[in-house]
Amino acid sequence: MKKIVLAAGLVALFSMTAFAEDAPGLKADKAPPPPHKMDDGYRGMEDARTMTIKQAKALHDGASVSLRGNLVEKESGDLYLFRDKTDQVQVYIPAAIFDGKSVSPDELVGISGSLDKKQQPVRIRVTHFQKQ
Repeated sequence: MKKIVLAAGLVALFSMTAFAEDAPGLKADKAPPPPHKMDDGYRGMEDARTMTIKQAKALHDGASVSLRGNLVEKESGDLYLFRDKTDQVQVYIPAAIFDGKSVSPDELVGISGSLDKKQQPVRIRVTHFQKQ
């Protein structure tokens, strides 16, 4: 009887890791939606300060920005390509910002951070990430 309980306990212990997510960040298994479909499926609060990438690029270095769009691809390390219906931009998102969340290119996300025009091409340093 003790062997059966011990075996069942071990099976339960080792099967828990099968349900855990692989790694937080971008899952590149799905294609992003086309730019003209970017607003479809948004379910969340409207933020008056949310802007487009085109508007954000016109701001000064260090400006605070809040964007909504899709993470299209992982370029390297913590650098990703972010796209909305107007343009695309490189974003720097440290792994800690993802907070264990995984996102695919077809999911709408919201990001907030600061504009870094010293980098070429222009880059956004993300401080807040929200899966819509």
